[in-house]
Amino acid sequence: MTSIASDNVFGSSPGGCQSFSLFTDTEFENTVKELENPQIEGWDFFTESNDVKIYRLYNEESGLYEYKIYGFLKDVPPKICADVYMDLEYRKKWDSFAKEIYETQVIDKKLIYWEINYPFPMWNRDYVFSRELRELKCNNDNVWVVLAKSTSDSSIPEKSGVIRVDDCVQNAALTSDGKNGTRAYMKYYDNPKGAIPTWLINWGAKTGVPQFLSTMEKACKGYPDYLKTHGKE
Repeated sequence: MTSIASDNVFGSSPGGCQSFSLFTDTEFENTVKELENPQIEGWDFFTESNDVKIYRLYNEESGLYEYKIYGFLKDVPPKICADVYMDLEYRKKWDSFAKEIYETQVIDKKLIYWEINYPFPMWNRDYVFSRELRELKCNNDNVWVVLAKSTSDSSIPEKSGVIRVDDCVQNAALTSDGKNGTRAYMKYYDNPKGAIPTWLINWGAKTGVPQFLSTMEKACKGYPDYLKTHGKE
């Protein structure tokens, strides 16, 4: 039987923590369970590459797909992966698609603004979303869980020439692979709007995701040196 307990209820990106929970305990627990026991019944196997398996489920309302990703990051501890995933300043260094990204306080909540570079001639997309990190225990193993979802908060105005994405959800869970690396699970759905070619969407899921995980793996390995250089140890 899987046993899940909260070891550290609130987590956040460097610089502060949420003043209240934006997500339910059940959402966190279900994400952990998915990592331990993948729920892929009804999902179509999409692709496998570099220790990464991707499944997808058609969303009839939007005509797009939701994705579930299961994979490994070699020789990188899950705590480092979680720290890199949450560190927005560091992301500017290693993610070439992140044109602008920052966290801001809006009344009693923290929001993240993120503009993503899209290839010409398409317009860039931007997001305003909330996220929360919790460190949980599952069968005596530490699991870092990050939940994020877009918000329609109008305190961050839309930009001319940039399409605002307001329908995006992402869940991730990270734990040890039993050696020196990380076993990871991610579920995401993103409606980028606009006339994006089907080939580009398929490329993003089939090729872009494994490439992103490979890039993140390199970023994780370089994170200790980044912290030393910037005096953040």
